[in-house]
Amino acid sequence: MVRAVNIKKSYGHLQVLKGIDLTVNQSEVVAIIGPSGAGKSTLLHIIGTLDKPDQGELSFNHENVFLKSSKELATFRNNAIGFVFQFHNLLPEFTALENVMIPGLIGRRSNSVLKQRAEELLTMLKLDQRMHHKPSELSGGEQQRTAVARALINNPALILADEPSGNLDSDNANDLHRLFFDLRSKLGHTFIIVTHNKDFARMADRVVEMRDGMIL
Repeated sequence: MVRAVNIKKSYGHLQVLKGIDLTVNQSEVVAIIGPSGAGKSTLLHIIGTLDKPDQGELSFNHENVFLKSSKELATFRNNAIGFVFQFHNLLPEFTALENVMIPGLIGRRSNSVLKQRAEELLTMLKLDQRMHHKPSELSGGEQQRTAVARALINNPALILADEPSGNLDSDNANDLHRLFFDLRSKLGHTFIIVTHNKDFARMADRVVEMRDGMIL
């Protein structure tokens, strides 16, 4: 599903990625581990098309995505990729339901269809009694589950998660970890997850270890 070939990326004189080759299959859960500064988040941002490599090729289902125009790439990203970050990045002035709907509204989808889908996702994630609350009224675990629902609203093929449980206590972290695998079983999503949590990494189908901008 995802194929990265010889991905290189530098910021100034600092070479962060030194020739990354990685393939990820459909419905696979891949954990990327390694010390801080290894280039994990940079690689995730490139796979998510949030950043472009200096060299190399990234393909989704055999299509080189960086050959798209900026507008085409933005549309592709919104439709095909969902993002979950360490900090939920929910907009404080909107309810959980409204936050979940935002990527669909950006994609100009029907408001009524989006609302129904957002309610279904929040109910599936056990937030049906909290969907009209604002982020400040939600617990840390509830905020992160809302962020997961937001990542799923456009039914993306790929979910990218960068330290998704890094800001949660152990109980909420364990719940979130199990949730990802439940979603893969129910909906068939593919997950690439950057994590320092060794227990979480061991649950994955495959662990990719990075160090000094390379895959070991």
